[in-house]
Amino acid sequence: MQHTYIPFHRPSVGVEELDAISRVLTSKWLTTGPATRQFESEFAAYIGCKHALAVNSATAALQLALDAIGLAPGDEVLVPSYTFTASAAVVTHFGARPVLCDSVRGGFNIDAADAGRRITSRTRAIMPVHIAGEPCDMDAVDELVEKYEIKVIEDAAHALPASHRGRRIGTISELTAFSFYATKTITTGEGGILTTQNDEYAQRASTMRLHGISGDAWKRYAREGSWYYEVLDAGYKLNMCDLLAAIGSVQLSKCDRFYERRRSIAAQYRQAFEQFEELENPPQGATDSQHSWHLFILRIRPKLLTLNRDTFIEELKREGIGTSVHFIPLHLHPFYAKSYGYAPYDFPNAEDAYSRCISLPIYPDMSNENVSRVIQAVQRIVYLNRKSLLVAA
Repeated sequence: MQHTYIPFHRPSVGVEELDAISRVLTSKWLTTGPATRQFESEFAAYIGCKHALAVNSATAALQLALDAIGLAPGDEVLVPSYTFTASAAVVTHFGARPVLCDSVRGGFNIDAADAGRRITSRTRAIMPVHIAGEPCDMDAVDELVEKYEIKVIEDAAHALPASHRGRRIGTISELTAFSFYATKTITTGEGGILTTQNDEYAQRASTMRLHGISGDAWKRYAREGSWYYEVLDAGYKLNMCDLLAAIGSVQLSKCDRFYERRRSIAAQYRQAFEQFEELENPPQGATDSQHSWHLFILRIRPKLLTLNRDTFIEELKREGIGTSVHFIPLHLHPFYAKSYGYAPYDFPNAEDAYSRCISLPIYPDMSNENVSRVIQAVQRIVYLNRKSLLVAA
């Protein structure tokens, strides 16, 4: 039977977002302006942080965070190998070295103990990445921070709205970067935000995100603004425009509803797959923490199956199910291998997770019928390819 294709992700946008864009277009103010300021204020209130600075990507937010702590050439930043390249690439842009770390055994997030063994006199910061929306063990990270007096910059691209021990991600560390990319839990198409409780960091990031210009440079074409400005530093061009911020405000108002739907889908997946020894459900984090369920990363146990992860994905594709892989560990990519001498098998836990992982569709607009189709397709592939059937025969 031919089914319609279920994509890996589809953004949940509607007439409210169109209306918000229309209002900005009608206002004739398209770049950074009142809609961006409104979005920042709403996001700060939602998270419970003092400052939220909207930018054009989570990568930009990480860049501003590293700038705020004064990262310099020759410095080192601890970064998990199991992450997207943006987490480490921003470190290289400062002439600093990303020091890769392994994942926790049986999971995806950074292993703080492994990170601790890699700290040197040049280590300036650690960058925990909350993979899939599962909060990292921030208690273990904070122990390293206190012992070695290093900074924490959280990569929370997946972690809205997640929490660790009752505290929202975005309020725990001095600097946290969120993403609003097209596939994220809320989206502006492209975009991100940097949160901080530190006034000096906020002021520095505000200046550096718009060419290093003094004051509220975005107002210089407004009636209340001034044509005069001063360039205080060689800044960047990382600001968010009002068109995207307007979408962000609408999406943020739906964030809790989106989360509840993703949580429901994750619960259905977990219940359906826990009965199969050939499958391994994703970790949920500490009992007093909240997973955002940006991703549902299922892992197979290839030793119990007659096919590997790649073939499993192809079988799902034939069933009309879109998937992805999060992530190919950084040490396996040519750039990091060539530049820093990393090699296969350097980070066994990260490689184990990568070799077995499949990210299944999980987004608010998925119908119950589509969720059931994904479950049935996964189960059918396991039934047809389990080694236990061969033994029984």
